[in-house]
Amino acid sequence: MRVLMFGWELPPFNSGGLGEACYRLTKALVAKGVGITFVLPKRQDINLDFMNVIFADLPEVGEAYTICCESDTKGRKPVSMTDAAVMYAQKAILIATKYPHDVIHSHDWFTYPAGIAAKRVSGKPFIAHIHSSEYDRTGGNGANKQVWEFERMGLLEADRVIANSKYMKGIVVREYGVDPGKIDVVYNAVDRESVKPKGEVSLGLEKLKEIGYKIVLFLGRITLQKGPEYFLLAAKKVLEADSKFVFVVVGNGDMYEKMIMDSARFGIAKNVIFAGFLRGEQRNKVIDICDVYVMPSVSEPFGITALEAASLGKVVIISKQSGVSEVLKGALKVDFWDTDEMANKILASLRYKPLAGLISKIARSDVDRLTWEVSADKCINVYKSLES
Repeated sequence: MRVLMFGWELPPFNSGGLGEACYRLTKALVAKGVGITFVLPKRQDINLDFMNVIFADLPEVGEAYTICCESDTKGRKPVSMTDAAVMYAQKAILIATKYPHDVIHSHDWFTYPAGIAAKRVSGKPFIAHIHSSEYDRTGGNGANKQVWEFERMGLLEADRVIANSKYMKGIVVREYGVDPGKIDVVYNAVDRESVKPKGEVSLGLEKLKEIGYKIVLFLGRITLQKGPEYFLLAAKKVLEADSKFVFVVVGNGDMYEKMIMDSARFGIAKNVIFAGFLRGEQRNKVIDICDVYVMPSVSEPFGITALEAASLGKVVIISKQSGVSEVLKGALKVDFWDTDEMANKILASLRYKPLAGLISKIARSDVDRLTWEVSADKCINVYKSLES
């Protein structure tokens, strides 16, 4: 089985979970005998030995393009993400003729036009894999109409759709009008070894724990979708009951400055640490050192970070409005808006040690059942269902 796969990021040049999911899934697929040509929109210093990674800015097609947010040295206007997606699709026409394949697999809206273009050239079946939607990213308000239309077009044109949770499948059916019969659910997973800290990285949080502080972690994009404001509201309520807590916010996003100002407005700034974006050993270390991981997302198609925290034995509190809540039974679940309950669960999980131990034990067993090998098997079944 030969797969022509379109993505927009791979580690270490990834801004979030999508690149990590693509990397882990492709590695598991290749281990099962699937040959993958993975296409990225622009040239990067990526050289993986298990699959063929190529770049859409091929010199033989013409002048390379750059996705940027400000004019380049030649004074050309910046390229929007939607314009870049169209350019990517134009490059996909040549790529589909150069690289033999049996199936086309595209990840998220940016790559759907490329997948459709490749299908029209090669005639091979097209799979639209949806990890996150414009509906999720905006909470259903103020959606980018072009992005939404790209998503809708890709999902309707696809021969099969892969959603990363039943929650995501429901959104695809309800918001995009896709036939539920052509949607397969393939859950994400976690590589436990990749999350374990291996170096002697110090973040300065160790001293706080030594003097009795409990560490509560938020890790994700600081955007409306991820619910960081609810994390701070819960933090305020916890600190009113017990001042020996520190709330760590890891990530960047358009709400970053607002969150800093809100922490001051709530009178909790001295108990909140904004660590910015972390990756690699620093990211693993902050998960490992925390006592409780909280994912208060307003709308979360999956939530790999919750699995990562669970794999390290942490108490995990997640919103019910998430895909990961379907598979992580050993987690405390709360509606994202119920900050009273969120605060109560944070306090209870640390005041009652036997409860925390039981929750963590169940969560680790959940993680053991969620492997990328299982996810790869399900994708292969989708590929096989499209064989003529």
